[in-house]
Amino acid sequence: MIWQKIFLESFRFAYHALISNKLRTLLSLLGITIGIFAIISVFTVVDSLENNIRSSVASLGSNVVFVQKWPWSFGDEYPWWKYMNRPTPKVDEVKEIEHRSAMAEAVCFMVDVNKTVKHKTNSVENAEVSGVSHNYYRVKNFELQAGRYFTDAESESGKPYAIIGSTIAESLFGEGEVIGKQVKLFNRNATVIGVFEKEGSSMMGNSNDNTILLPIAYMRNFVDLRSERIDPTIMVKAKPGIEVDELKFELTGIMRAIRKLKPLADDDFALNEISLISSGFDSIFAVIGLAGWIIGGFSILVGGFGIANIMFVSVKERTNQIGIQKALGAKNYFILIQFLIESMVLCIIGGSIGLLLIFGGTVIVNYYADLSIELSNSNVLLGITISAIIGIVSGFIPSYTASRLDPVEAMRS
Repeated sequence: MIWQKIFLESFRFAYHALISNKLRTLLSLLGITIGIFAIISVFTVVDSLENNIRSSVASLGSNVVFVQKWPWSFGDEYPWWKYMNRPTPKVDEVKEIEHRSAMAEAVCFMVDVNKTVKHKTNSVENAEVSGVSHNYYRVKNFELQAGRYFTDAESESGKPYAIIGSTIAESLFGEGEVIGKQVKLFNRNATVIGVFEKEGSSMMGNSNDNTILLPIAYMRNFVDLRSERIDPTIMVKAKPGIEVDELKFELTGIMRAIRKLKPLADDDFALNEISLISSGFDSIFAVIGLAGWIIGGFSILVGGFGIANIMFVSVKERTNQIGIQKALGAKNYFILIQFLIESMVLCIIGGSIGLLLIFGGTVIVNYYADLSIELSNSNVLLGITISAIIGIVSGFIPSYTASRLDPVEAMRS
């Protein structure tokens, strides 16, 4: 009960300081408000972008290895012309990997091109047309809002069937029936047998909303599967319980055997994984976060001095009252804690104003922009914690000074 009484009394003094000295308190709290706003707003934007990017990256498959010609990250020790001379992955290598690998759950081949797709007078330009082997549905997770996936026989025979994204479906067919309709690609008609579930925009640009999926056996009639321009890729998904590094080690041996490389010859393929993308973003987010601390730190420093100034003035104005409290038996720690809590309350008020401004900003951004920014509970807690710490640090010297006052001299002031 004694601590509750101290807190309530300190809160009352803080409220009195706000009411009786509005302009002085407002100017002093402005530094804390700006500082918390600067730090937490940066963290809010960074966390939201990081969550969006990581969810987009995760949708590619955290346990998937991509066998490609080019690596996603380059080393200084490898001349670029050696990469140029590498062969592109081939469809035939998929069956070899399936036959030889003990750690792969599923293997598929994929190529991408951008084409205009048409239906009667409607058209969509730069649609992402992906040719895939049958096991694509086992490697990459996706949902269909209508229709079905290719059967094994349809994939092998290269039936002119297509699965289209929701955006393409809306642009070409509106609200009408889609399944069984014809879309024109490569000057040929393909029958729509499925529609992807709407996914929305993706930070990595890997949403299926603007994608058309075709069997690779059908698509090879129109494109050269050995061309580097269509980015031939073999995707290998690890079995449950198998680490990506283990799968990569096995794939290295398999690919070297398939391509008959000599023991001392360099690999002529790249094994890429999602962690290469994630690790690249980690350093970027760390730098942005550090910048947020630096920018907000200066504002908080100024605000801390302002709070200290308020507390010194408060101690000066209440010196007589402090003397009376000590004469009635109040201990030094009681006076110290009383003023520290008052300082904390003032800082938390300033920090809360900054958090409210951030929350209002996120609402406005989410309403007018195609972004998803959220003020998380962890960032709210961080803002309140920083405010409380600044209150303790800024108010300690004034509080300590008040606690050490001589009661007789204080009552005479």
